[in-house]
Amino acid sequence: MTSASSDPTLERHFKGHRDTVTSVDFSCNMKQIATGSMDSCVMIWNMKPQMRAYRFDGHKDAVTSVQYSPSGHLVASASRDKTVRLWVPSMKAESTVFRAHTATVRSVNFSGDGQTLVTASDDKTIKVWMVHRQKFLFSLNQHINWVRCAKFSPDDRLIVSSSDDKTIKLWDKNSRDCIHSFYEHAGYANHVDFHPSGTCIAAASTDNSVKVWDIRSHKMLQHYQVHSGVVNSLSFHTAGNFLITASSDSTVKILDLVEGKLLYTLHGHQGPVTCVAFSRTGEYFASGGSDEQVMVWKSNFDCSECGDTVRLQHKTASSVQAAPASSTAHLPFNLNPSVHRSQTSDPSEHFNRQDFQTAAHTQSSSRSGSHSRATHSHTYRNPSTSSSTTHQTQTQGLPQHSSQSQTSDGGVPPGLASTLEHIIGQLDILTQTVSILEQRLTLTEDKLKECLENQMEIGLHLQRREEA
Repeated sequence: MTSASSDPTLERHFKGHRDTVTSVDFSCNMKQIATGSMDSCVMIWNMKPQMRAYRFDGHKDAVTSVQYSPSGHLVASASRDKTVRLWVPSMKAESTVFRAHTATVRSVNFSGDGQTLVTASDDKTIKVWMVHRQKFLFSLNQHINWVRCAKFSPDDRLIVSSSDDKTIKLWDKNSRDCIHSFYEHAGYANHVDFHPSGTCIAAASTDNSVKVWDIRSHKMLQHYQVHSGVVNSLSFHTAGNFLITASSDSTVKILDLVEGKLLYTLHGHQGPVTCVAFSRTGEYFASGGSDEQVMVWKSNFDCSECGDTVRLQHKTASSVQAAPASSTAHLPFNLNPSVHRSQTSDPSEHFNRQDFQTAAHTQSSSRSGSHSRATHSHTYRNPSTSSSTTHQTQTQGLPQHSSQSQTSDGGVPPGLASTLEHIIGQLDILTQTVSILEQRLTLTEDKLKECLENQMEIGLHLQRREEA
C-alpha cells in the first residue's frame, strides 16, 4: 500500500544562490542535495545542519541542469556556456569540463549504470557521451528547435526528449532511430521524464498542463490542468503512484496517479517554482525557485511496501519492448484512453477505480482491499517566507501490494548488490581521478612547453646581443 498518510512538511530551506535556482537533485544516500542556478554556480548542500554548503565556481554562464551519478560520486552540470562539467562533490570541488554543444546545454542525465550521459541543447541536438574521458558517442538530430530536456528510460534502452518544436520524441538508443513523436499543440514541454516502470512518460508544458502518455500504445493516459501558470518541472515518486510538479504560478502540486487527481497544493516560494525532484527513496522532495531558495520537504507518504512496488516495476520494465500495446497489467493506473484525466474544475473527479483494480489484480493476485482517508485540508506558515502552505486531499483507495522478497522477484541478493554498488562507486571515483590527472598532466606539459619556448627565445635574444 502506498498512500499519503499525513501532510508533507517543510524540513529545511537553503539560501545561498544569488539568482534563480534552475535544477535540484538528491544524492543516493540522502546526505547531500545539488543545485544549479542562473548565478553560474553549482552548490552542494548538506542535509546535516552543522555541515557547511559547498559552492562550485567554474561555469562562465547560467547552470541549467544538475544531476548526481547513480553511485553519488559525481555531479554533472550543464550550462549556458555550452559546456558540461563533472564534479567530485567534496570540499576540493575538482571537475573536468568538456564543450558539449555549440549552444546552451539545457539538460544532462546519467544512464542507470552511470556509464553514459545524455545532453540536450539549443543547437537542436541530443548527444550521448561516455562518462569516462567524456568521449562523444552519437547525436540525435531530428528536432527542429531548441531541445529542452532529454532523459534515459529506467532500463537505458530508450531516450525521451522535448523541444520547442512542440514535439516529444522517443528514441531507441541502440538503433538511434526516433520511434515515435508526441505532438503538443498549445505549447511545448519544458520537462519530460519516464515513469519508474518505464511504461509511460510525463511532460510539463508551457500551456499550464501536465500530460501522461503510454509509450507503447502512444495514447494519452492522463491530462491535468491544475496549474494557472507554465509548468516548469516534474518528478515521479519512486513507487510510481505520485507525480510532483513545479509551476510559475508559485506552487508545487502533488498528483495522485492512481486516482487521477490533485492531492496537495504547496505554497512557499515567492515567485515561480522552477525545479522539483523526489529523493531516490521518495521520502523527501525538494523545490527551487526564482526567489533563490531551495526547500526540502518530507513527503510523509506511507511507503511501507514501496520497495516491493519498485521491484515489481523493474521486473516488468524489462519486458516493455515486447509488450503489446493493449497490455495494461503492469501500469499502476487506469489505461483506458476514453476516460483519461482532464481536470479543469472539479479536482475530485477521477478514473474508474474498478478498472484500475482489475488491471492491478493481473499484476499481483494477492493484492486486496483499499485504504480510505477522509477529505481534509491544513494551512500552516512557512517560517522562511511567512506564506501559507495549503494541502488538499480527497478520499482515495489504493490496492495493497503483496510482500515479495527481492530474490523471489529474480533480483540480486542484497549482500551482492551492496558489494557491486561499492565496486561501481570506487570505479567511478577512479575514472574521475584518472580524468583529472590526465587534465593536469596536459596542463603541465603545456606549461613545460611554454617554458622551453621562452628559454629558447631568451637564449636567442642574448646571442643576438653578444653578436651585436
